[in-house]
Amino acid sequence: MTDRTATVAAARRVPADLPERIQHYIGGRLVDSLDGATFDVIDPVTNEAYVQAAAGKKADVDAAVAAAREAFEHGPWPRLLPRERSRVLHKIADLVESRDTRLAELETFDTGLPITQALGQARRAAENFRFFADLVVAQADDTFKVPGRQVNYVNRKPVGVAGLITPWNTPFMLESWKLAPALATGNTVVLKPAEFTPLSASLWAGIFAEAGLPTGVFNLVNGMGEDAGDALVKHPGVPLISFTGESRTGQLIFANAAPYLKGLSMELGGKSPAVVFADADLDAAVDATIFGVFSLNGERCTAGSRILVERSVYDEFVERYAAQAERVVVGDPADPATEVGALVHPEHYAKVMSYVELGKQEGRLVAGGGRPEGFPTGNYVAPTVFADVKPDARIFQEEIFGPVVAITPFDTEEEALELANGTRYGLAAYVWTNDLKRAHNFSQAVEAGMVWLNSNNVRDLRTPFGGVKASGLGHEGGYRSIDFYTDQQAVHITLGKVHNPTFGKGA
Repeated sequence: MTDRTATVAAARRVPADLPERIQHYIGGRLVDSLDGATFDVIDPVTNEAYVQAAAGKKADVDAAVAAAREAFEHGPWPRLLPRERSRVLHKIADLVESRDTRLAELETFDTGLPITQALGQARRAAENFRFFADLVVAQADDTFKVPGRQVNYVNRKPVGVAGLITPWNTPFMLESWKLAPALATGNTVVLKPAEFTPLSASLWAGIFAEAGLPTGVFNLVNGMGEDAGDALVKHPGVPLISFTGESRTGQLIFANAAPYLKGLSMELGGKSPAVVFADADLDAAVDATIFGVFSLNGERCTAGSRILVERSVYDEFVERYAAQAERVVVGDPADPATEVGALVHPEHYAKVMSYVELGKQEGRLVAGGGRPEGFPTGNYVAPTVFADVKPDARIFQEEIFGPVVAITPFDTEEEALELANGTRYGLAAYVWTNDLKRAHNFSQAVEAGMVWLNSNNVRDLRTPFGGVKASGLGHEGGYRSIDFYTDQQAVHITLGKVHNPTFGKGA
């Protein structure tokens, strides 16, 4: 591990003009919680509170939903032509791009993500708005003709108030992933950002107002999941919920939304396999699997945190992987040289470190294994690699969501598939092989919502994003997002003579 003691000892880089407090945004106004409640927001490098945020409760959510409902029922947004909404979304994208550096600076400070990776998230947020701004204009609905008798067509309508609950990893980008299609299709929204990372979400209000989004279309309520999130899920005036987070929370949302028969889209946890066959390009496979689990501090749902390697190349792969993991640069998130920063919160740090200690009993530690040298404080975890991990081990089965990876050998393609499918999760999978037939057959047999062949996680916004099994319910992305955020109404038109059965005229 590179000695970065001098960097760590340097003063914490605090962004200029941090807000004095973080408020809700309801009906076009920044407001405190109705009961005055707040919560501390923690700097992940110092673990000290640097700002207080308004802690929303049911009454605050009620106010936000009322504002969103008013804007939906009586405001112009749902009634604008798609091209008119598209122009506003493109302005939003322009503003996000113009503030790329500021957004990344705040995101890095709030989350502990390395600054170079946070810059990429800000650019992706702008691209999400551009994509859906274009897609909603290009949207074409189906028409079905019965010549001379009938024309049937599909009419899409916005659903209403969309409840958006977002996670703390790459928060600004993932908020944009939900906000862009919800707004593009004419809905109004209430956003509940993650309580660990509310800082960058507080910028949306100003961006939307400057872009010309009508008052009440966007509303934001901060707070705990069990308070603000729960109230949003249970609110009868919110017909759909889009949630990204861990699987147990998804189960609670599913149960709490059931009495209201809400539309649900939930992208949940993952324990994704990366399967490396002996004929793979090992240089590319090592690079990609290192990036796949250690980028974003390992706090990514699609992380390839279980690496399955064919036995004939297993020892070589483990040796090369461990050596490269030891060279991954841990440091101040604001330092452009940093590749792994600080985990988001001390609670999450404690969870990840508990798995590191467990892994020392369940596997062979070949890299990392604790707090990196020179980092006496903050939520720093050395990139950690365990080899020879059995498939019943907890570090093989359970989502860790940190810079920790388990490597397991296999002998046959059938065993590899059994190992890949041998968890409750099914979000992503990565397959490394130069055998074209095997690549396609294995990909289609693996239980995952998304598969990357000889590639790391490269997103195409046109494709569906989501998982199977405990990794999710439904898909978003491309036209799947348009489907989720709209009601599809079938309209049937008779063109010729009406052919009705005759009832009630007697004998």
